[in-house]
Amino acid sequence: MINLTKLNGTEFVVNAELIKTIESTPDTIVTLINGDRLMVRESTRDVVERAIDFGRRLRTMRPRD
Repeated sequence: MINLTKLNGTEFVVNAELIKTIESTPDTIVTLINGDRLMVRESTRDVVERAIDFGRRLRTMRPRD
């Protein structure tokens, strides 16, 4: 999950694995695999970096005993 901010300042979280595309138009629009489109304050680069960090955290998590 990554934290993002709507244009009105409301923070929310989204599952980074559900992101299909990220566009800059000049606002940043995140399109999910189900077709939902989210307009966010973060730059395209910031969203990509957060999604990459999320993926890295998933791959480095150790299973519980």
